[in-house]
Parts: sequence; structure tokens; C-alpha cells
Amino acid sequence: MKYRLKETFDQIKAEEELKNRTKVFVSEKIQNDTSSKAGTAGRSIRRLAPVFVCMAILLIGSYWLYFTPAWQISIDINPSIEISMNRLNKVISVKSYNEDGAELADLLDVKYKNYAEAICQILENDDIAALLSNDEILMIGVIGNDETQSSKILADIESLAEGKKNTYCYCVHSDEVSEAHKMGLSYGKYKAFLDLRALDPDITADDMRDMTMREIQDLIDELSGSQDNAAEKTGDTDSNTHHHTGKKHRNSYKGGE
Repeated sequence: MKYRLKETFDQIKAEEELKNRTKVFVSEKIQNDTSSKAGTAGRSIRRLAPVFVCMAILLIGSYWLYFTPAWQISIDINPSIEISMNRLNKVISVKSYNEDGAELADLLDVKYKNYAEAICQILENDDIAALLSNDEILMIGVIGNDETQSSKILADIESLAEGKKNTYCYCVHSDEVSEAHKMGLSYGKYKAFLDLRALDPDITADDMRDMTMREIQDLIDELSGSQDNAAEKTGDTDSNTHHHTGKKHRNSYKGGE
């Protein structure tokens, strides 16, 4: 009996030792496998690091390219806005330069769309159509550094605006626009301001910010007429004045007439 009890006890003890050794073995195996996988993962990450860097640079570069303005389109009737486009000809922003411009900008759904679609939306806008039917003047200017591409965009816009009454298109270099923006004017309004100020040095940007292009042109015509009459009375027939022709025209790349 004592022998059997001892034998049984020894078996139990052996089983416990086996269990403990098994636990130790399994634990060590798991740790080794984990370390091995971690090391493999670390080596993989190190090998892929240059790829991740290249991808990050590519993404940042693509973002920068997409959201960097390459051209602007200045649209003035009384709403005054400027549309900025990237090198893919996609609209990336619409900026308003007066209250009417802000209202028009809110109505437009042109962001990330081609500039041609943006121009179509503007030309087909009910308010713009109503203004044109009331003999208002619409000025559309292409602003950019690349003369060839600017001329192509201008030709596209002229084609879209073909047949629209009192609609005028022109090109201007980007260098000429900074002063307009400093004064808080779109370039189209600024260009009209320069014409008006040449006739009336006392005129200010604030005086004409909310004037329609028709009102500005009528004032230019009025002041030009006054100067013509004054010149005739003094016998001066070589008057340097600008007369609105009422016909659609294409200005030079420098934007001046």
C-alpha cells in the first residue's frame, strides 16, 4: 500500500513538473516568435522607409500643384469676382470684391470644375442675364504669366460668350494685378478705375467699388464728352480720350487699349 501511494504521488509530481516545463517552453516560444516577428517587421519598415518618404513627397507635391493658382479670371458687371484656376484648369477658389460679388459667389457651384463650366454658370446665371438684358456691361479678363496659355483660355471664353450683349474679354499679365488687389478691387474694376481717374483725379476706389460697369462707363463717357467739348472750345482737336464702342473686342495681352 505504501509503495502504491508513493508511486501515485511520484506520478502526480512528475505531471506537475511536466506541466511547468511545458508552460516555460510555450512561454519562451511565444516570446521568441514575437521577437522574431518584431524584428522582421522592423526590418521591413526600415526597407520601406524610402518608399514612404517618396510617397509623402509625391502627395505633398501633388497637393501643392493642385492648389497653387496659375491663372485668374476677373468677372465684373457689378458683381465683381475673381476665379483662381490651377495648371489643370480646375477652379480652386472664387473670391468676391463687393457685396454683389459675394452673393454671386455663393450661388456658384464651380469649385474643382473646369473654368469653362464656371464661365457657363456665370453667363447662364439669372441675375447676370437680367443685368445684360438691361444694357449692363460684362468684363471678363484672363490674368496669367503664360501668354500662350492665357490666349488659349481667352479664346475659349470668347467662344462661350459669343453672342452675349455688351460682353468684353481681355488678357492681362499677372504683374499688373497686385496693385488692384492692394486696393481691394478685382482687376476689371481696377482697369476701369484707372480710365476714370485719368479723367477725374479725385475719384477713389471706394467711390466706384459698388458701381456697375455700365455706370462707370457712362461716367467715363460723360467726362470724356466734357473734355471733348472743352477741347473744341479751345481749338484742341487732338484729345486723348477713350470712347466705348459698344462692340465686343479682344484687348492685347497687356490688357490696355
